[in-house]
Amino acid sequence: MIKVSLIVAMDRNRGIGRDNDLMWHLPNDMRFFKETTENQIVVMGRKNYDSIPEKYRPLPNRENVILTKNTAFEASNCSVFNSLDAALSAYESDKNRKLFIIGGGQIYKLALDANILEEMFITHIDGDYEADTFFPDFNESDWNKELLMSQSIDERHQHDFKVFRYTPVK
Repeated sequence: MIKVSLIVAMDRNRGIGRDNDLMWHLPNDMRFFKETTENQIVVMGRKNYDSIPEKYRPLPNRENVILTKNTAFEASNCSVFNSLDAALSAYESDKNRKLFIIGGGQIYKLALDANILEEMFITHIDGDYEADTFFPDFNESDWNKELLMSQSIDERHQHDFKVFRYTPVK
């Protein structure tokens, strides 16, 4: 069975986006995302895919998977599925890569509700960006939390942030 992970950055109010766009510019978090998901499978909703600037679509050096209810939707060099279950079934025997859930809000909720995650990488940004899309609530007591990286405000980062790896409590 393929290992299913989730990766997200959220502000102090669990905000992950506004107007279908990224709200912050945090180069070291972007590098963490790129290095963590490279050569893996990334699963995103259609709105999330649309929010990626065209010159970066599909995300390079990753297999891009888009979830949409639109059965006619197509995207160049991407796999398209109409359900999370269908996508998971298509990759279930892949033991060499991880499948990363990369958003947006509805797709994160689907993954959390399905109880399929073996780990979550969550960047906690010490700022409020007045988001209109949020990361779903989850019971943190069901997860072990390990600090992976910490970044202070500097000339390239307008807010402090910390990256944690969450793994299920056994």
